[in-house]
Amino acid sequence: MGERRVIKSHRDLEVWQEAMKLAEACYQGTGNFPARETYGLASQIRRAAVSIPSNIAEGHGRRSLPAYLNHLSIALGSQAELETQIELAGRLKLLPATSAEEILTKTGHVGRMLHALVQSLEKTIR
Repeated sequence: MGERRVIKSHRDLEVWQEAMKLAEACYQGTGNFPARETYGLASQIRRAAVSIPSNIAEGHGRRSLPAYLNHLSIALGSQAELETQIELAGRLKLLPATSAEEILTKTGHVGRMLHALVQSLEKTIR
């Protein structure tokens, strides 16, 4: 069995670290969108991508389990929103297929991590 890590800050959470990598990938991926999308889909993708690690951090910082779970729920909503937006960007050929697939893979990974964290935290209140 693996060694247990001490979580002192949201920065220590693997899910936050992966969500930050996802946000970076989204910023890089939308960097070549046409100018007409600057305030359209590119902006929506970036907003949703930033919302995920932001809500993980905010929830962790609240030091209240119900508040933490609420913020993780918001992060999961943003993750689903981002997945949809990346899918659309790929279908519209705003993102190359390989970039869209790479981001969707990261998005799914973060979503699974968030679900696992929520399930683990919910067990502590049962």
